[in-house]
Amino acid sequence: MLEEENGVDPRLQAISAAIRVVPHFPKPGIMFNDITTLLLHPKVFKDVVEIFVDRYRDMEISAVAGIEARGFIFGPSIALAIGAKFIPLRKPKKLPGEVFSEAYELEYGTDCLEMHVGAVHPGERVLVIDDLVATGGTLCAAIRLLGPMQTEWKACLYTRRVPSLKLHNQVNLRRYSLL
Repeated sequence: MLEEENGVDPRLQAISAAIRVVPHFPKPGIMFNDITTLLLHPKVFKDVVEIFVDRYRDMEISAVAGIEARGFIFGPSIALAIGAKFIPLRKPKKLPGEVFSEAYELEYGTDCLEMHVGAVHPGERVLVIDDLVATGGTLCAAIRLLGPMQTEWKACLYTRRVPSLKLHNQVNLRRYSLL
C-alpha cells in the first residue's frame, strides 16, 4: 500500500528525485529524462516495480510487452511478479526469425518496433511498459504492433510522462504513470 506523507507517497518523491533530466540530448532542444540514475538506487528501483505490481497483480494479465530498451528494465520484473510472460518489442533486425514490424515517429526522428510472430495470442490481456512517454509515438506503434492479435489491452505503464509534449490522440486507452 502507498503510505502518504502530506498527501504524497514518499516513494514517488524519491522516484522523481532519482530521474536525471539531461538537456539537449540526443539533440538540441530535447530534455532527456534519464532513468539510469534511478537504477543506481536499489530501493527506488524496487519501489517502481512494486507500485506497478501492486496495481496489476490481480488483473489476470497474460503478458507484459516491454518497449526497447528501457521497457526491458522494468517489464521482466513486473511480468515475473504477476505471473505473466514477457514480450520484447525490439528495434529492427534485433530479433531472429519471423517478425511483425511497425514504424513510428519520434520527437526527433523516426524508428520501428518489431515483435516475434506468435509472441502474443488472441484474447490475451497485455500491459505495455516503457520508461516514459513524450509524444506517444512509440506507445502508439506498440499498440498497433500488438493490435492485430486481438489482445485485450489492460493498460500502458510508464514511469514518467513529459508534460510539455502532447500525446498522440490515438492513445485513448488506460495509461498509468507514476509521475
